[in-house]
Amino acid sequence: MGDAGISTGRGRFVVLDGLDGCGKSTQAERLAARLRALGREVVHTREPGGTELGERVRALLLDRALGDVAPMAEVFLYQASRAQLVEEIIRPTLADGGVVVCERWHYATSAYQGAYEGLGRPAGAEAVRASSALATGGVEPDRAILLDMPSASSDARVGSERDRLESRGEAYRRHVAARFREVFAEDPVQRVVVPAAGTIEQVEARIWEAVHDLFA
Repeated sequence: MGDAGISTGRGRFVVLDGLDGCGKSTQAERLAARLRALGREVVHTREPGGTELGERVRALLLDRALGDVAPMAEVFLYQASRAQLVEEIIRPTLADGGVVVCERWHYATSAYQGAYEGLGRPAGAEAVRASSALATGGVEPDRAILLDMPSASSDARVGSERDRLESRGEAYRRHVAARFREVFAEDPVQRVVVPAAGTIEQVEARIWEAVHDLFA
């Protein structure tokens, strides 16, 4: 599982991922609060973002005024934010025995930028995979959760105020949803699919069932 979390024998690294509107932020906050109540030191972060560099990259990527961007240019921006997050936040927290709860990881890049492949754009799965390996330096979560939901439900939850990526339309969202499921199927032990439908409490319970063994 990479050189994070379990390989240190101390810290733990958990990722929540999925389509826009799937509830990642809400569930990450609830998971972090539950772990703090158990006495764990927790860092709740996100990507792109989580550092000064990452937040600036995030603002750029989501800015609708930016317009169309070459798929591989997008990939490299995401990877730059990810590399900084690993070195500035994730590695130090795990080394100190803390828990990192992160909204998104390289699975999202494979899904969102890799989805261009299905729409006739040049960013392919292997290019995304190779650049992700460089950006993470081998750091992988102890457990990753895909909050799975239909693309139509994601579209309804996002609402009318949309950033640059959220504005790409239903066909793109369908490709992203399918790509997420493919990526998580590659490692069904480390990467767990959890239905995002239901109440906040129901989804929270499913997530805890999927990760609680890490904190026993």
